[in-house]
Amino acid sequence: MESFPKKRLGQHFLKDPNTARIVVEGVTDEDVILEVGPGRGFLTTFLAERARLVHAVELDADVLAALRRSVSGYENVEIHTGDALRFDYASLDPAPNKLVANLPYNIASPLVLGLLEEAHSLRTLRFMVQLEVARRMAAVRGSKDYAAYAVLVRLLADVRVVHKVSLQVFDPPPRVHSAVVQMERRASDLKPGEYAGVKRLVLAAFRSRRKRLVNNLPESARGGAPRVLGTLGYGPDARAEEVSPKDFVALYRELSWAI
Repeated sequence: MESFPKKRLGQHFLKDPNTARIVVEGVTDEDVILEVGPGRGFLTTFLAERARLVHAVELDADVLAALRRSVSGYENVEIHTGDALRFDYASLDPAPNKLVANLPYNIASPLVLGLLEEAHSLRTLRFMVQLEVARRMAAVRGSKDYAAYAVLVRLLADVRVVHKVSLQVFDPPPRVHSAVVQMERRASDLKPGEYAGVKRLVLAAFRSRRKRLVNNLPESARGGAPRVLGTLGYGPDARAEEVSPKDFVALYRELSWAI
């Protein structure tokens, strides 16, 4: 019996082969792929035809029968059941080097950042999300979409929106357009243990976009922040959306004792 997409799980199943080929572009027989939210397995078969191995992580028990039927002819697909936000990715053997997926809409943002932060074996992430989410992920400083999320992503990866996707390639068609995003993990300038502190600073800095960055910081950091901002080329009234990821790191290094 066919399983129906569940709104509460953010499911919009891909059905268009041309879009599938765009998503899997760059996958080779040397790659071990992590696919989150394979659903009925439409994209999974395209991955299995190209990759050395596909780890498919699915939460919805109702689609497992259809997923298993889709990949029954492939020996290089391992199906794992579980919640992608709580899954132990370190347990996957061999470890995946790429994420390629049509991500469930309702978990895409926290999942991607969590994978960048924790799943260090992943060097490339190529996935579909809602277009507005893609724009927030790839936002550059000074733009309306530039916020804490974009800063944190750019500290860990180079990111770009590579393809806009029509509503009609999904079942059911979503109400908004989607996009394919590609991220390449970058060599980090952060010292061991620094990321957590920089993340605290960034989240604090964007707490209220209407306030000056300085006023969003913990009280203990407000006295020294204007001087540090000045050395980085910003005025004392600078707002968080003006500051580059690199400069957030520099700001943290000067104020880490107070953050």
